[in-house]
Amino acid sequence: MTQRLKSIYRETIVPQLQQEFGYRNIHQIPKIDKITVNRGLGEASQNAKALESSMNEIATITGQKPVVTRAKKPIAGFKIRKGMPVGVMATLRRERMYAFLDRLINVALPRIRDFRGVSPRSFDGRGNYNLGLQEQILFPEIEYDSIDQVRGMDIAIITTAETDEEGRALLRAMGMPFQEK
Repeated sequence: MTQRLKSIYRETIVPQLQQEFGYRNIHQIPKIDKITVNRGLGEASQNAKALESSMNEIATITGQKPVVTRAKKPIAGFKIRKGMPVGVMATLRRERMYAFLDRLINVALPRIRDFRGVSPRSFDGRGNYNLGLQEQILFPEIEYDSIDQVRGMDIAIITTAETDEEGRALLRAMGMPFQEK
């Protein structure tokens, strides 16, 4: 399963992008560098169980243990002190990255109610794509009965593309279901 998307990239997407953008060097062709899965937990400072369950869910979804992100500075209005846990994050590279992207595109996104595609405008100007999911139960690894609360997550797909147009072409070729205007 993990090799499927990687082999599609090598065999069909690389020549397609090389022809479309006229790259002379094979190293100019954009590729996916890493994927970060992040979940901010405002209630983690008061509720240690929320942090624990989020760690388990992100580990189940991504296949690797996430790290706890901590507050860089105190915010009195939110009752947060410096160093308090405020979220969890996992950075995926290589095989796990391709496996996660494959599951995201082919399994999780189609399970969204009234899904018409993801926004093609969520690029950052440098070819990287950001996506927010409302529910963790979109992934089949998460059982509905085992969760304590429905929480979302942010997914950032970091590419080596230099422009949004190149990044969009790369993700579209990989099967990302963008909305049509």
